[in-house]
Amino acid sequence: MTSVLNSLRQLARDLRSQKLRTFLTTLGIVWGTVAVTLLLSFGQAMHKQMLKNVLGLGNAIVIAFPTATSKPFEGIGKGRPIRVTEDDIELIRKRATLVDAISSEYADTLQLKLGTKTMAVDVSGVSPEFGEMRNMIPQMGGRFLNPIDEAQKRRVAFLGNELAEDLFGSADPVGQIFRLHGSPFTVIGVLEPKTQDSSYSGRDKDKAIIPSSTYRALTGQKYVELFIFTAADVQQTVPATDEVRSILAGKIRFDPTDKEALMIWDTTEMFQFMDSFMFAFKAFLAIVGSLTLVVGGIGVSNIMSVVVEERTPEIGVKMALGARPRGILRQFLAETLILTAVGGSIGLLITYGICEVWPAGMEEFIGIPKVDTQVALLTASLLGLIGFVAGFFPARSAANLDPVVAMKMT
Repeated sequence: MTSVLNSLRQLARDLRSQKLRTFLTTLGIVWGTVAVTLLLSFGQAMHKQMLKNVLGLGNAIVIAFPTATSKPFEGIGKGRPIRVTEDDIELIRKRATLVDAISSEYADTLQLKLGTKTMAVDVSGVSPEFGEMRNMIPQMGGRFLNPIDEAQKRRVAFLGNELAEDLFGSADPVGQIFRLHGSPFTVIGVLEPKTQDSSYSGRDKDKAIIPSSTYRALTGQKYVELFIFTAADVQQTVPATDEVRSILAGKIRFDPTDKEALMIWDTTEMFQFMDSFMFAFKAFLAIVGSLTLVVGGIGVSNIMSVVVEERTPEIGVKMALGARPRGILRQFLAETLILTAVGGSIGLLITYGICEVWPAGMEEFIGIPKVDTQVALLTASLLGLIGFVAGFFPARSAANLDPVVAMKMT
């Protein structure tokens, strides 16, 4: 303990004798630490926000659009429309071994009336699995569609949050009744506000969702507009898509290799691209920040070299009195690491402060930057490595001094 205190006193004395050099060196470490932590924090925040935006569309879903054949099959020419019914969806649900969940979707713009209000609303008829696949989370006090709603063709509706606000204002929509396409519907839930930067038929916040069985009874529509599904294993999305296409091809009679008969939007490709892009982007930010921190480390090495030069006679006396080279080496390394730790701590505090005062209005674009444990540990490890390397060579020079020669130097 005494040796540690002596080392600290010696370091304080050395730093006071080199005030300007010490300030500039510490500033370099502070700036390098801020650069590393801020860049990594903003990169992490941007990644999370991009992921949040993508999840607004759905959780690794595949969206299938029945269109028309582009290849002749069994004597029938190309251009035949592909019509998918609820029975076809049920067949996929029973036979597909790689599919975890599937839901048909019927969609149209219907007239909605509430008191004196009349408006055209985008309405989708879906299965209960649709809510979880599309991340349509209900607000407190409400719920999404359930299997009983579907089986009994209940006239119930789940509303987008902005549609609910337009209809009912600040009043609680759950339990309220409105007329849709001439029939009364009861509101069972309202969408929890979410970020959604892509869609295939409009934003969820403006939609009304009803059971697919109710939709068919209400409109007489027989064929689905589209259907969505998720693979049991996200890594098996492509084989699951091929399986779905094969089942439909056997039922509806079209070439299973005809990619245009069933147009596919595989949203998992967005996740893969985003993960690869953000990994490269964060690596770039880390390299840029680390180079800035290395410059600060060079400054630390420089000041420690000056300290060794000024204390050469003192080192010679210590070694003549019995101090070992290992002890000299350890002392100078400790002083270097302390200087690096002080600069790094100040830099981390500055980064924390910037993240705390960062305006919330920017969340939609780059998220909310935070210095999480991973970033802090990475920065601390990098600081330790740079501090060790910066101090090792001056410390080794001090430890290798000849006591007789050192004591003669002035």
